[in-house]
Amino acid sequence: MEAQYICRYHKHQPSERQCSSSVVKHIKAPVDIVWSLVRRFDQPQKYKPFVSRCTVQGDLKIGSVREVNVKSGLPATTSTERLELLDDQKHIIGVKFVGGDHRLNNYSSIITVHPETIDGRPGTLVIESFVVDVPEGNTQDETCYFVNALINCNLKSLADVSERMAMQGRFEPVSRLL
Repeated sequence: MEAQYICRYHKHQPSERQCSSSVVKHIKAPVDIVWSLVRRFDQPQKYKPFVSRCTVQGDLKIGSVREVNVKSGLPATTSTERLELLDDQKHIIGVKFVGGDHRLNNYSSIITVHPETIDGRPGTLVIESFVVDVPEGNTQDETCYFVNALINCNLKSLADVSERMAMQGRFEPVSRLL
């Protein structure tokens, strides 16, 4: 199924000086819990460990822009990001970096969230893919390795938070967030 989802939803067309990849994570929590975190464009710090603060101007909709402050330790301090896609039925969110103090120029990502069964219980398959320019002085392999490592950290944190919420039996249904 992973390959089918990647072919269907994660189509990036990298140019010669760009790299693209996808990361898959299986989470032992129902899709509703995972999606309630992933869809919160206005609150990425709920599961992204490198985000210290986020502000969004106006209503949360396609085209909304968020200003993200990045925790120290990374080669960045801020990121300006635009919501490109948000589909609560198909569980898809797309984000593009449009500015900030970082080296991830023309970064665009898609996250999809799919229900699955893990050990006989409701679980979630999360796929995050991206395309980004390769910074001057770096190779495609180095750039993909760095971005994949960040995504893996984010998805591990998403799994930890989601699984904790599932065990505690609490989450905000998407309908309450709209």
